[in-house]
Amino acid sequence: MTDSTTTPAGSHGSGPFIAAIDQGTTSSRCIVFDRDGRIVAVDQKEHEQIFPKPGWVEHDAAEIWTNVQEVVAGAIGRAAQDIPGFTPADVKAIGITNQRETTLLWDRHTGEPVHNALVWQDTRTDALCRELGRNVGQDRFRRETGLPLASYFAGPKIRWLLDNVEGLRERAEAGDILFGTMDSWVIWNLTGGVNGGVHVTDVTNASRTLLMNLHTLNWDERILASIEVPAAVLPEIRSSSEVYGTTSVGGLADVPVASALGDQQAALFGQTCFSEGEAKSTYGTGTFMLMNTGDTPVNSYNGLITTVGYRIGDADPVYALEGSIAVTGSLVQWMRDQMGLISTAAEIETLASSVEDNGGAYFVPAFSGLFAPYWRDDARGVIAGLTRYVTKAHIARAVLEATAWQTREIADAMTKDSGVDLTALKVDGGMTSNNLLMQTLADFLDAPVVRPMVAETTCLGAAYAAGLAVGFWPDTDALRANWKRAAEWTPRMDAAKRDREYKSWLKAVQATMGWIDEEH
Repeated sequence: MTDSTTTPAGSHGSGPFIAAIDQGTTSSRCIVFDRDGRIVAVDQKEHEQIFPKPGWVEHDAAEIWTNVQEVVAGAIGRAAQDIPGFTPADVKAIGITNQRETTLLWDRHTGEPVHNALVWQDTRTDALCRELGRNVGQDRFRRETGLPLASYFAGPKIRWLLDNVEGLRERAEAGDILFGTMDSWVIWNLTGGVNGGVHVTDVTNASRTLLMNLHTLNWDERILASIEVPAAVLPEIRSSSEVYGTTSVGGLADVPVASALGDQQAALFGQTCFSEGEAKSTYGTGTFMLMNTGDTPVNSYNGLITTVGYRIGDADPVYALEGSIAVTGSLVQWMRDQMGLISTAAEIETLASSVEDNGGAYFVPAFSGLFAPYWRDDARGVIAGLTRYVTKAHIARAVLEATAWQTREIADAMTKDSGVDLTALKVDGGMTSNNLLMQTLADFLDAPVVRPMVAETTCLGAAYAAGLAVGFWPDTDALRANWKRAAEWTPRMDAAKRDREYKSWLKAVQATMGWIDEEH
């Protein structure tokens, strides 16, 4: 792959523009992009995290809607300040991306939420999920939905609200209550709310509810009956890129609302992973890796989940495999805050670079169990292979290698499930500024690792999908042409050494398992 040069569009001046709303877990923001996919204006606002009981996490959806209106107005205002001659009419469409699985029910007549939204991190439906698993366990609906039965997903959260808010089930069955993930709530309000708001969701968000059949892309009646969710509350499932309605919010007038994608799928789209085998990995506190598997859903037998990647208009849907790692960036924070071995996160690279290798030490950060591909609650963190030779620099190196080895394990699971080899890994998120980590990733994966110019790939994906829907960009080839590399790392590691090290890593992973037993 060669570096492409920036198209000579001049400064951020030449409109028209596309806006994207990212309704995230901790904040909402709006970014305005130009035709080259560059950011011209941004505004962001945090919302309150509500913790009524241990393991319960809620958001006030009315506060979120107020914030969304403010950040749209803020971003449009900034664009007007910074771009000569800008008017809100230069914004040709608005796209939505959102925190996934967060669940809300509201009254269709008043527009009032009936309860705070239950956030994806909320675990109050644990017992309900075990009960729903019956004698089959967490795979009960996996064939239809691609998902394990877990408190993470929206379906059981709807059931909890219907069971626990007085009179709600009757109102829901009478058709007075609407359910949505945050994309549906934002779109309903953007397009008029109680005055004709459009009640829709897209295939990527619907695929995270445990209620949608991956093969038909419709709500699955058998599962609705099993989980006891009335069909009357559900939004219509639409593609990720089409005009759902128009909005006049935040200083805009009659702008098409033209895309919706869950945040990790939006990042896949923003990274232009449009071909089978292309993958992106977002490195934050934890890590989410998605691989495009083409037009067939691939069942996972290796600890991943199957999800819809995106769907453009009437085209066939594109599916993805997804793997998540609990601890990546948070391990560097732990080294800084709990261990005091570094004073800034950036320092880990300098310290790790001062030695040639890990000195024989391996660090498996199973602080709260292991996520993909193991899903072991009984695992706890381990540093293995210690000798008197090991220094804090070797430990720092082992910390970075932990993120790379965990990525390798997910990549291997993806290859086993799909039969498709990873061609390259596109990366985004805070940890990608660590060059040693990026080189280590390329070495361990034996594949190129590529970082793009625009780091805000989630918002960019929503903007791209909205732009396609209104003809702002002609096709995905035009989006690929927009995608600019900031840096690329290619593998430099000897194959025999890679295999030896990987064996040692897997041995260390085994040592984490079974640490917590029943008595604990």
